[in-house]
Amino acid sequence: MRKWLGGLTLVLLTSAAPALAHHPFAAEFDWKKPVTITGTVIRFNWENPHSMIIVKGKDESGIEAEWMVELAGPGRLTQLGWQSRELKAGDRVSVDGWLAKSGSKELSAKSVTVNGRLMAAGSSFFEEGKAPSPTTRQARATPQ
Repeated sequence: MRKWLGGLTLVLLTSAAPALAHHPFAAEFDWKKPVTITGTVIRFNWENPHSMIIVKGKDESGIEAEWMVELAGPGRLTQLGWQSRELKAGDRVSVDGWLAKSGSKELSAKSVTVNGRLMAAGSSFFEEGKAPSPTTRQARATPQ
């Protein structure tokens, strides 16, 4: 009985970990603070619950930093036309997204442009019902 309860507890804890790691857009990012970062890819992590790009680059005001760029997870990115080897260290990119509320050098990406190719990034902004899907033809100017 003890082994069974211990096993059940372990299963419940490990299955909850990905859900705990996922957060709504509004908890971490500010839709009122759009930003464009242009720079060089340092690393691209194709992982759940969010893929990440580390970019050494500048924002519109010329502030240079290492930026952590959050994308959707691999499943959603694949639906949007991405591949696991889409980006590599040294690629030049431009990322449009929204800054973190904390003021850290983090953003939720709306889109990524690499080699002249514009790709939707699957931001969690579009999951909260605040804006239409990026594929919707008539997009609202601001979230409700």
